[in-house]
Amino acid sequence: MKGLIGHLNKSFESRVRLGIMSALAVNDKLDFNSLKDFLEVTDGNLASHIKALEKEDFIRVEKSFIGKKPNTKYFQTAKGRKAFENHLKALEEMISLQK
Repeated sequence: MKGLIGHLNKSFESRVRLGIMSALAVNDKLDFNSLKDFLEVTDGNLASHIKALEKEDFIRVEKSFIGKKPNTKYFQTAKGRKAFENHLKALEEMISLQK
């Protein structure tokens, strides 16, 4: 069991980051407000967690305009998808060993 904990990714220890990655795992792209509403967090809280995931190259940003309004969407990178899948596998393995 001790070795399994080492397979968990520290980047996903925060419930907000785990939520961001979970939401992006099942959606190609999500905009800032959708993520904020889904996770029920403040703008600043979400922005800081997004920045941390961007720094790890786990998510990327796509900026565009809808009419004259800016629209920011986020999506998982291949690296982020792989890291998140590995994190989930480690969690599943830990759970299965406890049954």
